[in-house]
Amino acid sequence: MKTLLTLAVVSIFFISCNSKKTELTLKESNSRINHLTIVIENNLWKGEIGDSLRNIIAAPVLGLPQEETQFTVNQVTPKAFSSLFQRNRNILFVGIDPNEGYYTKPNIFAAPQLTMTIFGKDIKTLSQLIQSHKEDIISVFKNSDLKLYQKERTENHMEYNAIKTFTNLNFKLNIPLTYAVVDDTGDFLWLRQDISKGSLNIIAYELPLTEKDSIAKNIVKARDTIGKNHIPGPIEGSYMATEAAFTPFIKEVQIDNKPAFETRGTWEVPGQFMAGPFLNYTILDKENNRILVIEGFTYAPSINKRDFMFELEAILKTLKI
Repeated sequence: MKTLLTLAVVSIFFISCNSKKTELTLKESNSRINHLTIVIENNLWKGEIGDSLRNIIAAPVLGLPQEETQFTVNQVTPKAFSSLFQRNRNILFVGIDPNEGYYTKPNIFAAPQLTMTIFGKDIKTLSQLIQSHKEDIISVFKNSDLKLYQKERTENHMEYNAIKTFTNLNFKLNIPLTYAVVDDTGDFLWLRQDISKGSLNIIAYELPLTEKDSIAKNIVKARDTIGKNHIPGPIEGSYMATEAAFTPFIKEVQIDNKPAFETRGTWEVPGQFMAGPFLNYTILDKENNRILVIEGFTYAPSINKRDFMFELEAILKTLKI
């Protein structure tokens, strides 16, 4: 059992050390974003190691109205790891081997592709390695997918100078050409992409600069004010607001190398059957003496929203000030 997985990973090094000619002849990878192939023996997958992995990769994405996992997972054994699976974009090798370790390699069997390997000399060591790299298992594959999406979907984008708010507020985002302008006042921007059962939306605006400690406390209040003034609901007097029944998840991050707060939660139109997830970045732009806010929100009733929010995250993270 161990030999099969060892041979699979040894082949990775053999291929990765080959010539540039090999790199040029790699087949194009397949599979969608947020999909992960795990190459692991069945006895490990069904036991403690599999439980540890599932606790990480099946953890719910924060801020979604219905629970959705971080990744859609396909588990295969080393023996079944054929050329069909080798073309998948995200691959995680996990196994028992005397040569324990953790490492990642790009573009081994196909391109673009990312492989990650976690080996332990026994169950205990392997479990410890998985736990010590649990954040990497999520972030490495997520960041790889984000960069790929940005390359594929945002390289051809709206002209910056066609957006009045970009010019007036001195920032830019790479907005795919599938989006249309709903409102562009110069102080407030609303863009929308229609989908079969709803829409993906991006908004942007600025606020006066305040002390950092008070910013997180006022994120919900600020977005509700914007919703009331700029994002109407289906009937007169209705508008988008933060759903009061669920406390948003807020953490500190860096956006365009500036301190920011990331807020994930759900929005609603009070009194109406309209709701969905939102992702808000509230950025401390001290150089311009302001707070810049960019946000994505989705309206997609009765369907999964994880990948829609991932798309919005990828677009928002193209921000340049």
